Amino acid sequence: MTQRRRILVSSALYYANGPLHLGHILEAIQTDIWVRFQKLRGHECYYVCADDTHGTPIMLKAQSEGVTPEQLIARVNVEHRQDLADMLIGLDNFGSTHSAENKSICDRMYLALCEAGYIDRRSVRQAYDEKAKMFLPDRYVKGICPVCGTADQYGDSCENCGSTYTPADLKDPISVVTGTAPVWRESEHYFFKLSAFEKPLSTWVRSGATQESVARKLDEWFTQGLRDWDISRDAPYFGFEIPDAPGKYFYVWFDAPIGYLASFTQLCNRVGLKFEDFLAVDSSAEMHHFIGKDILYFHTLFWPAVLQGAGMRRPTAVHAHGFVTINGQKMSKSRGTFITARRYLESFSPEYLRYYFAAKLSSGIDDIDMNLEEFSTRLNSDIVGKLVNIASRCAGFITKNAASTLSKELPDPALYATFAAAGDGIAAAYESLDTAGAIRDIMALADRANQYIDLHKPWTLAKNPDNAAQVRDVCTQGLNLFRALMIYLQPVLPDMAVRARRFFQESNWDWASAATPLLGSVIHPYEPLATRLDPKAVARLVQPEAVAAPAGSLAAAAPASTAAAPPKRIAASGGASDAASLAAAAAVEGNMISIDDFLRVDLRVAKVLNASLVEGADKLLKLRLDVGELGERDVFAGMRAAYEPAALLGRLIVVVANLEPRKMRFGVSEGMMLAAGPGGKDIFVLSPDAGAAPGMRIK
Repeated sequence: MTQRRRILVSSALYYANGPLHLGHILEAIQTDIWVRFQKLRGHECYYVCADDTHGTPIMLKAQSEGVTPEQLIARVNVEHRQDLADMLIGLDNFGSTHSAENKSICDRMYLALCEAGYIDRRSVRQAYDEKAKMFLPDRYVKGICPVCGTADQYGDSCENCGSTYTPADLKDPISVVTGTAPVWRESEHYFFKLSAFEKPLSTWVRSGATQESVARKLDEWFTQGLRDWDISRDAPYFGFEIPDAPGKYFYVWFDAPIGYLASFTQLCNRVGLKFEDFLAVDSSAEMHHFIGKDILYFHTLFWPAVLQGAGMRRPTAVHAHGFVTINGQKMSKSRGTFITARRYLESFSPEYLRYYFAAKLSSGIDDIDMNLEEFSTRLNSDIVGKLVNIASRCAGFITKNAASTLSKELPDPALYATFAAAGDGIAAAYESLDTAGAIRDIMALADRANQYIDLHKPWTLAKNPDNAAQVRDVCTQGLNLFRALMIYLQPVLPDMAVRARRFFQESNWDWASAATPLLGSVIHPYEPLATRLDPKAVARLVQPEAVAAPAGSLAAAAPASTAAAPPKRIAASGGASDAASLAAAAAVEGNMISIDDFLRVDLRVAKVLNASLVEGADKLLKLRLDVGELGERDVFAGMRAAYEPAALLGRLIVVVANLEPRKMRFGVSEGMMLAAGPGGKDIFVLSPDAGAAPGMRIK
């Protein structure tokens, strides 16, 4: 048994001026897989993140929308939280850099740096936009790189050669705000003495804290010599005012990484952890950051130096990854390849994306291409054709012919021992962030499991009743091989693993669970764990002419030849019989809906708070429902003949939560209550499993 580790993990903050896209989600998935793996191994591991909320872009975005910066970042925070939750990212805390905790830690670290002599005041020549009447942050000045001559580069670094500089170094600079040439004015700024940490940083980088390719890149900056870092900005600026410096604000890149610590502080306060146990210089805990390769300078030089200068421990490791491309191209709105997390989730399971990225991610920083044809092919081949195929081919024989009970012994214990022994190599791959290697090993085992089933052909054996015991043994072997694979895939496919575990009627799996087979136990009837992807539906992700369905509506799938046409909207009143009307309407219009359209239906658990008769209506009841985080809403349901209002009070039911509200003669219906039956008195309300709570999504 390895020693139990204490680990604090973060992924890069999300800037609060727009939606999350698949580039953000790649990093979140990589981080989440590693964290889930550590927890399965029995380690104490915490995953925190936050929204990055400060800076001029936030201020200008809020102005353009006619809201305050606080209103903007609050709205975006809700959207980001929902996207991450729906992508099954298991964050222990998600915060905001615009928080009391972050303000407190920023001040504390800044004052510690001042006391240690690492803060210097200097007069700087700064770009000023006379038309906008404001000083311009580095990223709001563009021009020609002073090092390599590449045009259209930002005022802090060159995307082509990687050089860092100030806006004053640019050739032919212009203001991004107004397009005018800036003038230069003097202003007193506050600098962090990064140059004082050059030697310890060089040693730290080469200690294994970064990947080898990253260390080589950082050598270029060490060769040039590290520059002191301007950590202040002039008003107007949305951020934290520097203590004892009216009109001066912390530059967003000073308070942003401190946001990791603020989010962790919120977690500490909530669950009773000690901040110092993880951040003290002599801490035995680990601290890991996951980032994109575009922000190496801030996380591998500036951030560890600030931590050291403020008397805290440096990160154990900074793990960088590459960018996401779609069909070999950079994400672009004009090409339709800028795919947001929400756009993806409207049509497909998050676990398909998690698996696809996992199968491509390594410990390096190469870019990851999401080829949509490969996406559907790989998922259909690996998940449907290999993985769940094992269970689907074996489970029915156990349920129907063996009283749902597994054999007490395996017919081929040596084969299972091979699967159990493979766990160490798979664990090593996960640990080193080589999830592609882990997936290769797991799928190779899946091939062996399918070969075993193909060899013994339980479907042929079952034709002779005298072979019942042998069929049971073969299928017990197959299901145990499937169980081991699902245990190994828990970090990648957490929801599918939960459903597989419930199929086996087990309360918990940890990594060691794969070492021992499950024998003599009763299993549940098998329910499909995955469905095939339609390549045509996947291809529609990148069609720039595609029109997203309005929020709160269902859209019928348009034929491929009419993809540019806006989708038809089918509204529902919320009556229990409206499901039939929906299907009938689609059939009349000649639009058969695909499984992907059906998966967009948001089914939620709701609690009936109130039920009453509707005056002037013979069939309707008016229900007031609690849908958890979605709030309360009214639904009209045509089930008066089947239920008295009092019989529904307090019951948990299932509702379609993303239907467009429909105005009726008796009021507005804001959803659909699900029920089954031929009608009249024979209508039966669909109830969720015990233990469900209002707002819980049903998948």
